[in-house]
Amino acid sequence: MRPSAASPRLGIALTFALLNLTIPTGLLAAVPIEQLTDLAGKARAVVTLKGRDNFSNEFRYDVSIKNESSDPLVADSLVLVLDKITNLAGEDNEPLSHESILKRMEVLGNDGETPDGKPYFRIPLDQNPDLAPYSQSQPVTVRLRNRDYFIVFTPSFRVLGLRRAPPPPKPAEAPAPAPNLNQPLNRLIQLLIKKGLLTEEEWRAANRPPQQPPP
Repeated sequence: MRPSAASPRLGIALTFALLNLTIPTGLLAAVPIEQLTDLAGKARAVVTLKGRDNFSNEFRYDVSIKNESSDPLVADSLVLVLDKITNLAGEDNEPLSHESILKRMEVLGNDGETPDGKPYFRIPLDQNPDLAPYSQSQPVTVRLRNRDYFIVFTPSFRVLGLRRAPPPPKPAEAPAPAPNLNQPLNRLIQLLIKKGLLTEEEWRAANRPPQQPPP
């Protein structure tokens, strides 16, 4: 049986439907890296060495972000930038050539590069739109291949992202009007006038302020 012309369109529609079901909300609308700010002092990278392939001299790390502030961070804005790699002496450049050690590394699986050419990784999203204060994100896997076979090196990361703007303050509620304390008295006076027990002239005379005696 020949497939109908509608079959390719149906397949495309099903593919997009599956993407919407399997890709977390916000992943496709990630904030461009140029719009992010450095979160130094508010968040830090937590780096854990998970394994090493001695044949290819490849190191695998789990890296997550720890929110160390009292502000929530926008989850789909969080980015880890591989800022530098240092050797055992704590230097990030080759002693003789002064070339950046990071440039001599092969970085695998990064999501892109910053305008100054440093690889970055986006943090996996979960169901929460924010990384709550003092909480830790899901880890991202960072793979570094040491083409020069250094004995020891240490990766260093910067955290970029956005703080969640606080909600706008609620408008001040208008104060409730003060109760009219004279209302029960007025009702009583009207009732006395209606029954003929008091005249309006008597009531006005009773409320007239007393005259001051001449000096």
